[in-house]
Amino acid sequence: MLSLKKETVAMLLAGGQGTRLYSLTRDVAKPAVSFGGKYRIIDFPLSNCVNSNIDTIGVLTQYKPFDLNQYIGNGQPWDLDRLSGGVFVLPPYSRGGEAGDWYKGTANAIYQNIEFVDKFSPEYVLVLSGDHIYKMDYDKMLDYHKEKGADCTIAVINVPLSEASRFGIMNTNPDNSVYEFEEKPKQPKSTNASMGIYIFNWQKLRKYLIEDENDPNSSNDFGKNIIPNMLKDGQKLFAYNFDGYWKDVGTIASLWEANMDIINENSGINLADNSWKIYARNTAEHPHVTGQNAKIMNSLVTEGCEIDGTVINSVISSGVTIAEGAIVENSVIMPNAQIEAGAEIKYAIVGQGAVVGKCAKVGESQNGDQWQIAVVGPYGKVADKAVVKIGEMVD
Repeated sequence: MLSLKKETVAMLLAGGQGTRLYSLTRDVAKPAVSFGGKYRIIDFPLSNCVNSNIDTIGVLTQYKPFDLNQYIGNGQPWDLDRLSGGVFVLPPYSRGGEAGDWYKGTANAIYQNIEFVDKFSPEYVLVLSGDHIYKMDYDKMLDYHKEKGADCTIAVINVPLSEASRFGIMNTNPDNSVYEFEEKPKQPKSTNASMGIYIFNWQKLRKYLIEDENDPNSSNDFGKNIIPNMLKDGQKLFAYNFDGYWKDVGTIASLWEANMDIINENSGINLADNSWKIYARNTAEHPHVTGQNAKIMNSLVTEGCEIDGTVINSVISSGVTIAEGAIVENSVIMPNAQIEAGAEIKYAIVGQGAVVGKCAKVGESQNGDQWQIAVVGPYGKVADKAVVKIGEMVD
């Protein structure tokens, strides 16, 4: 009989609506948004799991789940089509004859799937967010968790003090044990920002999830409830310091910046590193084609593209057409977008399937120290000779 026993089960929270990405998440959940030419955001935590030898993953979906469910499929692109373990899409569901409730918070999402986790009898549960860009060996974090004898280990990254008030901050002792958690403090005491990556001893977490669900005043959230309650009870919580590349791509500016980082060799994120591959579902497009007028500099161009214009410092996704005389600079063009002849696109994100008409202008240059990005939403249409300024959005 095939054993379902697993040392670690990963639970990937992928139901985010992503309202700060505006029209880019109108039809898809944030983890399903295109990134880096050929990827989706969710490819990063999924690939991290596989590269870390974690082969049992529950993906908790909620908002606009169809595209994400279809993309994940049976998990084959990430080697997760397993007889024992694999990837499982876990939407809210009906139990006991009652209508299923939407996940009320991050903790409630795991609570609603206690039976799923129990099937694998894990020692540990790894809780992940589906909307961050990074490469991380969770196996090393698990070794640290065991070494410390922790009940919970929280991955943290050092951020500038000026930005610390945007994050949940872990205040620690010299041995990295956590003595206090502050959610977006006005006057932060440290710069240890929580990355939203947790390892728990499953039986301990299970107990706290049930108690949290029975508390009518709870927000059912890890940062607001579970972590503070464990600290209050004297449980062993440790911070795990991560010093690699990590970016929360929850805003238009941060999504644009992360795409620009992959064509900057000094950014710290290297998608060409074969020792830690990021896997994705193959679009099976033909190799990209460049016409006699094409000029491409410091850019990423994905398969299926047809380019006869100028591309500078940009990320061009699969199936994109850039016509003769068009200029794309410092921009992100998502799959199957069409840039017509003479159009100029600068400091912009053009959504999937969008059309930018002939001689139209989208975006301008950097405005002082703040990036203001023009956005054309998925399947949006910019008319011939129209102008879309920085900070503007076209649906």
